[in-house]
Amino acid sequence: MLDIEFIRDNQELVKRAADKKGVDFDINQLMEVDDKRRKLKTEVDNMRQRQNEIPDKISQVNDQIKRNELIDKAQDLKEELQEKEDKLKSTKEDWQRLMMDVPNIPDMSVPAGEDESDNKQLKTWGQKPHFDFDAKDHVDLMKTNNLADFKRGQKVHGFRGYYLKGAGAQLSWAIWNYARDFFSEFDFQPFLPPAVVRKQYFFGTGHLPSEAEDLYKTQDDELLSGTAEIPMMAYHADEVLEQSDLPKRYLAFSPCYRREAGSHGKDTKGVFRVHEFYKLEQLMLCEASHERSVELHEEITENTEKFLQSLELPYEQEIICGGDLMKSKVKSYDLKLWIPSEKRYREIASSSYYHDYQTRRFNIKYQDSEGKKRYVHSLNGTAIPTPRALVAIVENYQNADGSITVPEALRSYCGTDKIGA
Repeated sequence: MLDIEFIRDNQELVKRAADKKGVDFDINQLMEVDDKRRKLKTEVDNMRQRQNEIPDKISQVNDQIKRNELIDKAQDLKEELQEKEDKLKSTKEDWQRLMMDVPNIPDMSVPAGEDESDNKQLKTWGQKPHFDFDAKDHVDLMKTNNLADFKRGQKVHGFRGYYLKGAGAQLSWAIWNYARDFFSEFDFQPFLPPAVVRKQYFFGTGHLPSEAEDLYKTQDDELLSGTAEIPMMAYHADEVLEQSDLPKRYLAFSPCYRREAGSHGKDTKGVFRVHEFYKLEQLMLCEASHERSVELHEEITENTEKFLQSLELPYEQEIICGGDLMKSKVKSYDLKLWIPSEKRYREIASSSYYHDYQTRRFNIKYQDSEGKKRYVHSLNGTAIPTPRALVAIVENYQNADGSITVPEALRSYCGTDKIGA
């Protein structure tokens, strides 16, 4: 959420931001509602002041008739005030809804574009494998090596259901444990956050209302989180942090749940796109500095790149264009791993920064060196998700006999250098 005073003072900038992100937002409507909100608030404040003054006036009047007149006026004022307060409440609700629709201002370096097809490749890393045999896709490889059971997964879970078993489960544990050790070198504090989270915090990160169809909910109307970003942002909600403690560096591991409602017909086989998975997420909170946000954004992106490089997996880095950039984000990168069976790169991680867009909603502040309370800036980036990472590993490391070579970095965690044959 942007500051309303910033919006009022920079209306053309906000309009251009909405246009760049392809967001249908009427800033004139917001200004009209904000004017109405301000006017009603002034009227309500004045009426409350008058109401508070009445008891003193009554106590100073000895004439009973005049006292009764003042009491009648007090009753009329009370009814009028209630009517005004109701109007103010309704107007505030409209104002809040419109404020939630205001997009964040994208960085100047974000390219123009309408959708993901306009995202720009920044670089590639690693050598794509060249096989002198008929390479298999991850589904065949996982079935051949008894790493997964898709038939029973669909029987138990339904569409996109899966079991990882045997060496498949062991390989997932190896990735988690290796990632925990790898990212600990970057001074992250490890967390195991809750996956069931109150709805209000999904609005805080910007996942609601836009992703409502993609969320699972409990009978108590709480929601299952699709990323540890949400509970980790909620961790410091309504707190004032010490500037000396910034930046906060958190590495959170959690189960994640997504209905994938908008992906009908996409990746219907295997474990690339599933309803439940696991993910390690980097999250940082820093002082209110654009330069510091940019610096840390590059850092968390590089952390994941180094991790992928340590697994010797070829990847590309993309910058997300305006039309594919979420309303809440200032800038975002995607990292995509090479998938041999598809002959293309597929997303494995993203990293983004938000300035104070999220922290205004969560009311997370810090006290600067001058004693002024300011909203912190937030950033997050995927460390690694599973089982999606397995897709790239088994396909890039497959052998002619159908076996899979375990990446060297994972061998001590797996206890073997090869799976199958």
